[in-house]
Amino acid sequence: MITKDELATRLINACDEVIASEDELTEIDSKFGDADHGLTMVKIASAIKGATEEADGGIQEMLDDVAMAVMVLNGGSAVPLWNTWLDGLQEVAPEGNEANTDQLKAMFANALSELADMSGAEVGDKTMMDVVIPASDAIAAYSGDEPGLFAAAAQAAQEGAENSKNFVSKFGRAKSYGEKTIGTPDAGAVSMARFFKGLAKA
Repeated sequence: MITKDELATRLINACDEVIASEDELTEIDSKFGDADHGLTMVKIASAIKGATEEADGGIQEMLDDVAMAVMVLNGGSAVPLWNTWLDGLQEVAPEGNEANTDQLKAMFANALSELADMSGAEVGDKTMMDVVIPASDAIAAYSGDEPGLFAAAAQAAQEGAENSKNFVSKFGRAKSYGEKTIGTPDAGAVSMARFFKGLAKA
């Protein structure tokens, strides 16, 4: 069982991890993108962190506040993608102040489903889905306690981000660079992996 306060701590740690990686994300995105992914992710992470710290109510209300805080931002394609994923988490989150492993699994499965419908990307397309899909699969396959669930997701997320180096970009501005994008990880995959890394910190 994980409490709302424990989940809030993990969310804040996830945001801090993303904010700390701003320069890394900017550097990656400068190669084949607009060099603004670091700035955009700091906006998103700061919004998530602020909403988490101020949230009243139970877990679902907290996540609803988080998704709404991201929805109102300006920030290119990352904002609606993150809003969709966060909204997917809250849609099936428990209303109370506790969540068990099965409820967490349902939350991340629904978030993946919602994001997949919107994104249309799969593993190998060099997007954030190169991380979201394996991390979500790791959560779905996990059997054990809640801290271990987040650790399994973080490991799969890191491997997914690293693996994105091997693919050709098929979405966004980077798509026009074709095989030149091989060898560089996807910035969106890396930022999502950093988020999962922070979620694993209690």
